[in-house]
Amino acid sequence: MKPLLERCWYGDCRYHFLLAPFSLLFFFLTAWRRLAYRAGLFHTQRLPVPVIVVGNLSVGGSGKTPLTLHIARWLAELGYHPGIISRGYGGHARSPMPVRADSDPALVGDEPVLLARRAACPVWIGRKRAEAGRRLLAFHPDVDVLVADDGLQHYALARDMEIVVVDGERGFGNGRLLPAGPLREPLGRLATVDAAVVNGGDPENFILLPPSFAMRLSGATFRNLRDPARTAVAADLAHREVHALAGIGHPRRFFDHLERLGLNAIPHAFPDHHVYTAADLPAGTLLMTEKDAVKCAAFAPPDAWFLAVDAELEPGLKTLIDHTLKDRHGSKTA
Repeated sequence: MKPLLERCWYGDCRYHFLLAPFSLLFFFLTAWRRLAYRAGLFHTQRLPVPVIVVGNLSVGGSGKTPLTLHIARWLAELGYHPGIISRGYGGHARSPMPVRADSDPALVGDEPVLLARRAACPVWIGRKRAEAGRRLLAFHPDVDVLVADDGLQHYALARDMEIVVVDGERGFGNGRLLPAGPLREPLGRLATVDAAVVNGGDPENFILLPPSFAMRLSGATFRNLRDPARTAVAADLAHREVHALAGIGHPRRFFDHLERLGLNAIPHAFPDHHVYTAADLPAGTLLMTEKDAVKCAAFAPPDAWFLAVDAELEPGLKTLIDHTLKDRHGSKTA
């Protein structure tokens, strides 16, 4: 069903009229929910430290996790002690809990494990983000700012800054709300956020009301799943039969990245947050995203590699974050 919907969202589709009534219902439900939070019918919890929310308007991957990691590094450079909270999507944990580099992705989710492996700060998950944030702060009293990965629509958590990530290739699709389009909220929501980050595209190609910044994902070194100390580059793999696996929101982005590195890999796209088994892994040299690797390491063959990518961003966003936190919470003292 989802591939069919995505063809309607990002391509030509003759069936929009069938989905339009459901999108109208979705619009009224989302509008009522947001109004209910504003009116105090639903409780919004404010934590004792500033909260920066990184999210998107569209369903699917847009680059939120690499951006979250980058913001956490920036905050440390600015003298803060950041922590990261996430819902833990894809994991079956019911209560807030810490995430470590060796945590089980089936329990806490794949993206939080990736965050815990890459971030030099505490990471906690919880379906109720405010509760996860309180638990993190109780265990790490030195943390003085929280970054919420994928929390734009989680209005139960008060926030001091909102950053929207836009897929620079797919944009907002047909601009319609679910299920006729990919949007979780109307495009007018952009007028209320503090910044927009365009991943893999030019912000000038979009109508973005807040300050907007370009981001690209870079990475050219592959690490072995069984022994991450072993590395390889595209030239080392060019003369093998290479299979590329991607269970992310936009698999094509990973496959295109490999092509730019000079690799002609056989693509294997899986649903976002796919739970892999050994049967999913074809014979030959395997290349996958770091997010997929955290779920495949236990049964990966010797010739399986993952590509770690990092966000490259315009420095203006760092300045905006610094000024926003200072304006709303005073100057940072070391």
